[in-house]
Amino acid sequence: MNRSFLFVPGDNGRKLEKAAESAADAIIVDLEDSVAPREKARGRSIAREFLSEHRDRGCWVRINPLDTEDALADLRALMPSAPAGIVLPKPKGANDTVRLGKLLDVLEQEHSLPVGRTPILPITTERPEALFRMQEYSEASARLAGLTWGAEDLGAALGASGIRDDRGNWLAPYQLARSLCLFAAAAAGVPAIDTVYTDYRDESGLEAFASAGRRDGFSGMLAIHPGQVAVINAAFVPTGEEVERAARIVELFAASPEAGTIGLDGVMLDRPHLVQARRVLEVARRLKSQS
Repeated sequence: MNRSFLFVPGDNGRKLEKAAESAADAIIVDLEDSVAPREKARGRSIAREFLSEHRDRGCWVRINPLDTEDALADLRALMPSAPAGIVLPKPKGANDTVRLGKLLDVLEQEHSLPVGRTPILPITTERPEALFRMQEYSEASARLAGLTWGAEDLGAALGASGIRDDRGNWLAPYQLARSLCLFAAAAAGVPAIDTVYTDYRDESGLEAFASAGRRDGFSGMLAIHPGQVAVINAAFVPTGEEVERAARIVELFAASPEAGTIGLDGVMLDRPHLVQARRVLEVARRLKSQS
């Protein structure tokens, strides 16, 4: 289970090695925004070597958008190194994950990889038209590993002068995009991954941002600096108190399987509380098995 996805420029060997030493659950080797157009080819070469040397590190690759020539070049260069997954930027809708999946089918066969082994994580909200098609992810590719979102490219597409208010809160259009990503992930039955917190020096702000993400239902978060990883990882782990309470809820309902509601510590609980309690215990179990 991935709580933290750490973005690293694909053309910077030093930063890639530093990321490999971090506690990030997954590394995203970025060949899109953080690599200048003239450096794309060099970035692919550096990224391919890095992935080949760190096959067990959980290294994903953010390719360039599917409607660019660079996307196929990225895939042809990196698939021989068997990336842990592909991050798809700027999809127009769920159909882009289907198109990408078909390309991966061919490339996996070409490089003697199990067909279907490479999951896809789309950044769902970077184009305005994509927000009107979020429900389609519930019937998208079986490769879908989760859904995440982004605000900066969306703001640029809208011509907005800002994406946050004076207190750092998302403005209404971007709060909507975040919520749609969360709902679409739940409908598709995959994890929702919250977007980046760009001020990597603001630890208290990051902690509040990550905590709000888990509170709302996100399973993890994107990071842009190794220094953010520890805060993110801690934020997306259920506390001991939460696990204990969840276990009590499950036990109470198990003891009274016909009951619609059950009282606990003066609070009436019903079936949605049981569903959430089971989810907390499952997250705790998975994280424990990874440690």
